[in-house]
Amino acid sequence: MYQENTMFEVLKTRITAWKRYSRTVSELNALTNRELADLGIARADIQRVAREAAR
Repeated sequence: MYQENTMFEVLKTRITAWKRYSRTVSELNALTNRELADLGIARADIQRVAREAAR
């Protein structure tokens, strides 16, 4: 039983992280280059920034 709960928690954590990553990528991609620059983010850095946010 303990192992099943642990596996479920790991899966839940990964799904939550993926949702956070996906939402962050979508929101950053919706910004203009100027808005990204104001935040100090280059368009090429969006995936990296999203990965960091998902942790």
